[in-house]
Amino acid sequence: SSARCQRRAATVGVGERQQQHITQKKSSNPFRSPPPHREQMAALGPDRDQGGMEEGAGLTVSSMIKEIQGLKDKFKDEDVEAPSPFQDLEKATVLQECRCFHEPNIEPRKCATLITKMLHIVTQGEALTSTEVTDVFFGVTKLFQSQDPYLRRMMYLFIKEVAETCNPDDVIIVTSSLTKDMNSNDDLYRANAIRVLARIIDTQMLGAIERYIKQAIVDKNTLVASSALVSGIRLHGANPESAKVVCRWVNEVQEAVSSPNDMVQFHALSLLYEIKKNDRLAISKMVTQLTKSNMGSPLGVCLLIRYISKILNDDASAAVARMAQTFLESSLRHRSEIVIYEAAKAICTLDNLDQRDLNPAITVLQLFLSSPKPTLRYAAMRCLSEVSMRHPMAIVKCNDDMEALISDPNRSIATLAITTLLKVQHFYK
Repeated sequence: SSARCQRRAATVGVGERQQQHITQKKSSNPFRSPPPHREQMAALGPDRDQGGMEEGAGLTVSSMIKEIQGLKDKFKDEDVEAPSPFQDLEKATVLQECRCFHEPNIEPRKCATLITKMLHIVTQGEALTSTEVTDVFFGVTKLFQSQDPYLRRMMYLFIKEVAETCNPDDVIIVTSSLTKDMNSNDDLYRANAIRVLARIIDTQMLGAIERYIKQAIVDKNTLVASSALVSGIRLHGANPESAKVVCRWVNEVQEAVSSPNDMVQFHALSLLYEIKKNDRLAISKMVTQLTKSNMGSPLGVCLLIRYISKILNDDASAAVARMAQTFLESSLRHRSEIVIYEAAKAICTLDNLDQRDLNPAITVLQLFLSSPKPTLRYAAMRCLSEVSMRHPMAIVKCNDDMEALISDPNRSIATLAITTLLKVQHFYK
């Protein structure tokens, strides 16, 4: 046992000497600085620690900037728009493929893709000869035997696009199929057929289908009603003869104005104004009636505000002016933001208006300046910029809010804020 203890002590002694040798070798390395003592680090204070952290952070930020730059270059390549699947289309090849329209067995998806290719070629400005247009047009008309809804919608779109370049005698051929769709039980077919017919028919044919369009205006389906009203707006501006026919639909259009659907109300009011816009007395009467009713469509109320603004700027009697001013001020408390802004803008653009009359509108625009929505901030800032040209004193109370927008992330808003503040300061000088 004593021999065993001696051998163990000798082994421990050798290990300690080896460890001391390694320690001395490390300390003798001139390129390796010895670790600071704990007391020395404490004597240097917290500034030394922060400096070391800042130095390390600087290196980290630098490396991060390089990494971000690399990612930016990478994403720059990824942000490049992907090539369009219709980029290298050749007109001759597509026209050759369109011969499948004449086959007895129609493939709806294939035909719809070919129509999409033809629409791409046409919208890119590549001209088609009359023969090519006629051949493709007749091929598309043969697709009416398919009941696929997607293909049918593409057919409607193609006919509307090429109707003006086709021979009028050739276009008449498709009207029978469109008239059949206009009287079908499918509301999607009815709505789109009315839109297409409004693009291709003349005055004589309009008289033949007039009763169908009048029925569609008061239809219970909102898609059909809106399509008929939009078609009426287009026909009214097509030529004087068609405008006379559309003017006979005034009773149906007035009924559509009271529709519970917002979009139908909007389109009906647009068409009603087009019908009566040349009669100033009729417009004043229409506006007076609508201001007393509660329109549910925000877009319709915006149109009404624009009509009121036009009446006031043209020439209005004292009674109409008082009624219009009351309606505009009440619209500032509407539940829809677009109506509130439209009313404020209308008040600010009225002629011969005192500065005190602008206060309600300026107060609303001031609230919009602190809105989280960039669109509202920009709209309010733009309106205030226009007001500063005529009534700079009226927007002085908005200076603090406009100064806060100088650092807005949206450049357009910041630019408007700076220029408006400069206008106000120039007035003071």
